[in-house]
Amino acid sequence: MIYPIVKFPDPILQQPAEPITVFDAELRQLVDDMFTSMYDAQGIGLAAPQIGISKRLTVIDVSFQKNPKDKLVLINPEIVFKKGKQNEEEGCLSLPEIRDRVARAAEVKVRAQDAEGNSFEVEGMELLSRALQHEIDHLDGILFIFRLSRLKRDLQLRKIRKLQKAGDW
Repeated sequence: MIYPIVKFPDPILQQPAEPITVFDAELRQLVDDMFTSMYDAQGIGLAAPQIGISKRLTVIDVSFQKNPKDKLVLINPEIVFKKGKQNEEEGCLSLPEIRDRVARAAEVKVRAQDAEGNSFEVEGMELLSRALQHEIDHLDGILFIFRLSRLKRDLQLRKIRKLQKAGDW
């Protein structure tokens, strides 16, 4: 099933998601549907709140289907280590047409669970580091535009209001 992507300013995008405690066939189906929805929307990461589900679940594939080993399922993820800095452009499926440079850690280590409930850690650098941080932010109710300076954020919010008035949002 392909879920529609929830757009800002939907309230679900700005509230912390609920931890997952049940690891069953329904959860595994949701994971599959999230990958399908993410690929359909041309994304490399998707958090459950972006499809209207307040659960601490995200899927990431920085290779965009080119390397099956790059597919990540992160349930109840938490960043346990950060190092360095990078400042690169980001976009978001919930903020179409909005892109801006965001300061993030250059390297991160994340502890999470897989679809079976097993704990694991994953380390990310560069694009994977940004994707991990971006998606975990979604689970915490934070959109990348809220990591921008007040001036840049206000400019982006003005652009969104203009697109909404024009009926293009």
